[in-house]
Amino acid sequence: MPEIVTAAMLVIGDEILSGRTKDKNIGHLADIMTAIGIDLKEVRIVADEEDEIVAAVNALRARYTYLFTTGGIGPTHDDITADAIAKAFGVPCEYEAKAYAMLEASYAARGIEYTEARKRMARMPRGADHIDNPVSIAPGFRIGNVHVMAGVPAIFQAMLDNVVPTLQAGTKMLSATVHCPFGEGLVGGPLGEIQRAHPDTIIGSYPKYSDGKFWTELVVRARSQQGLDAARADVEAMVAGLTSAAS
Repeated sequence: MPEIVTAAMLVIGDEILSGRTKDKNIGHLADIMTAIGIDLKEVRIVADEEDEIVAAVNALRARYTYLFTTGGIGPTHDDITADAIAKAFGVPCEYEAKAYAMLEASYAARGIEYTEARKRMARMPRGADHIDNPVSIAPGFRIGNVHVMAGVPAIFQAMLDNVVPTLQAGTKMLSATVHCPFGEGLVGGPLGEIQRAHPDTIIGSYPKYSDGKFWTELVVRARSQQGLDAARADVEAMVAGLTSAAS
């Protein structure tokens, strides 16, 4: 059987929910996970509320192979992700010596005061490992199957680049697209029958509209070429039959 590795994402921050900040990290993570054969199964967005973060972390880390979080690891009072992750794992959140020294040296080299607020970025749950940050030094961290990263897209992407080589990759999903000149209302029934006949595949329909006409893009996904080819052949035969009947 193909090996299935799953992931979830937890986006943390009032600014996302209020609309002040537009998320750019979900799509990037989805692209990377798909490329390495990991199924991103769920994305949640929660406010800067410790109990809500704890509940979401514990639910998602128990359900999926990996959990990725973004946001809430900066220097301000509402950056509470490290505290919440520590609470979820039942361990103290404390200054991590390597991170503390690294940040202290970085600010000293730039002649910038190492304030209490900036020191907050060196706090992690006890036992966590660093996720290197080549952009602005302050590291993310991993504990268990949870990877905690910054919300700033450039930093998130750089951190994720360092995380990917450590992940267990799954069997990549193959896909094929079949053009259908009819709307979903006509293909929905027979497409459902094809899906039931090929339970190891995923068949999606995506309605389109252009030049005054509706049509549908049918996408077949499977982890084996044999399964993909069989389901695609049935979808193509369905479309051909509908086309013939309409002419």
